[in-house]
Amino acid sequence: MSVGEVAGLIAACALLILVGLLAYPILKLGKVLDETRIMVKGVSDSSVPLLGEVTETVATTNAQLAKVDTITDNATTVTTNAAALASLFAATAGGPLVKAAAFTYGVRKALGDSQRRDVSRRVKDEMKAERKAGRRGDL
Repeated sequence: MSVGEVAGLIAACALLILVGLLAYPILKLGKVLDETRIMVKGVSDSSVPLLGEVTETVATTNAQLAKVDTITDNATTVTTNAAALASLFAATAGGPLVKAAAFTYGVRKALGDSQRRDVSRRVKDEMKAERKAGRRGDL
């Protein structure tokens, strides 16, 4: 065996040891990648039904929002109709009611003033009569 053959044999052995040393981390990395693949598969298996439920929930929510929109539109219509009815009532009955209220106020005021005047006249007349009676009794 020549020196070149021995050097080739040593280089081959060193290469074999190097490949053996590098094979261990590569095998470990393969196991890590296998476990990562299994974990990703598990996540995708559990997230697909979850996405289906989310899609169903969004569809149900959209249906409920459509119902709320209908209710809001109806409430707007009712509010508009109530405002129109109030303005119609104010236009038709408001004027006569105001006139009737003003008339009854005037009548109450006039009757109250005439009654007060009658009472004050009676009191004055009675006071005069008492004074006259007192003067006659003194004489």
